[in-house]
Amino acid sequence: MAFWRLFSTATKNKQLPLKNSAVASLNPSLCSISTFITRSYSTSFLITKTPKSQKKKRKKEESARTKHVQHESERVPHFEKILNRDNHFRFVTKTKDYLLKQPQQVLRLDDAGKLYRELGFPRGRKVLKFLQRHPLIFQTYRHSNDKIWFGFTDFMETFLEEEKMIMDEMEHDRINTVRKLLMMSANKRIPLSKIYHCRSLFGIPEDFRDRVRKYPEYFNTIVEEDGKRILELVNWDPKLAISSLEQQFMVDEDRTKKAFQFKIKHGKSLNLDEHDERKLNLLNTLPLVSPYSDGASLDLWTLEAEKYRVGVLHEFLSLTLEKRASIHHIVEFKEELSLTKHTYAMLLKQPRSFYLAGTEMNWVVFLKDAYGEDGVLIHKDPQVLFNEKFCEFADKQELEIE
Repeated sequence: MAFWRLFSTATKNKQLPLKNSAVASLNPSLCSISTFITRSYSTSFLITKTPKSQKKKRKKEESARTKHVQHESERVPHFEKILNRDNHFRFVTKTKDYLLKQPQQVLRLDDAGKLYRELGFPRGRKVLKFLQRHPLIFQTYRHSNDKIWFGFTDFMETFLEEEKMIMDEMEHDRINTVRKLLMMSANKRIPLSKIYHCRSLFGIPEDFRDRVRKYPEYFNTIVEEDGKRILELVNWDPKLAISSLEQQFMVDEDRTKKAFQFKIKHGKSLNLDEHDERKLNLLNTLPLVSPYSDGASLDLWTLEAEKYRVGVLHEFLSLTLEKRASIHHIVEFKEELSLTKHTYAMLLKQPRSFYLAGTEMNWVVFLKDAYGEDGVLIHKDPQVLFNEKFCEFADKQELEIE
């Protein structure tokens, strides 16, 4: 009875297990009973940790390389489709441009296999397989030294003559495009290499660096100490210093006012309805800042400077053939257009005028007003029409006989 009194007291005072000096001093034989009782209440058989197989796997955060700019519910299919089309024709368009730069417009197959970046095919793939997909555009032949070469087909060479005619006919327009780019630039000068690198964006011909010599009244070419050739604006033309937004304002004032939005932060205590809030934001948005003003002199983080950067990108896109540009093209002119590293975030805040497609690391910005509801350009440059025809031929295996 003494043991059970001690046991009940120990239980109340939470002094289990019974292996203690007090019990042992009363009766050593009770230690074995204490051990038995302790073991009968053991929890060693319970699983205290969740097995790895049953643990919920955390979703890895998407990298900027694969994460889409737009959420799936907010994507505009026809803009995203244009990017898919670009990927589909990357090899044939890049290889065409590369061959045109070669003296004889031919390339040895062994050399082409090392030029995966320049020709636009995945590393480790055989370039011959890509060439065989476009039999109307490229042909291969074996040289006397038993090496395989490739170049344009007879059909493609005839087709390219049509492009040369377009380049000649549109030369005056392209000259004006470059003049406007120079007028927007910070110091009215741009390295010729940058213009050449983005020539396809504006429809500028391959030999543009030679063609500018015919226009000394517009351009001056300077060679710096490091050998870099700089294209400089000779004179300012006020007729060209009118942006596409200003032209649009003359036609449709209300639509132009809605192009951008610079919201004013205000407290809820003002209790503004939607109409009043729109009016308040409009006071902050207007007047806009001309892209042909001296944006470099503006204080970097002011509202005026942001208006300028938004306007200068709008004008930049309006000068392109397809009213769109990739991040790489915009970065190319970052210094000349006085842009900042926050350009991506700035464009996202203006969804009325701009649409960003692709991934966060490799995005393309579209000028929304230049496209119809069906995703087709409203006004197509002759070079755009030629490019569309070229892509049609690139996908065909043989000519259709009418």
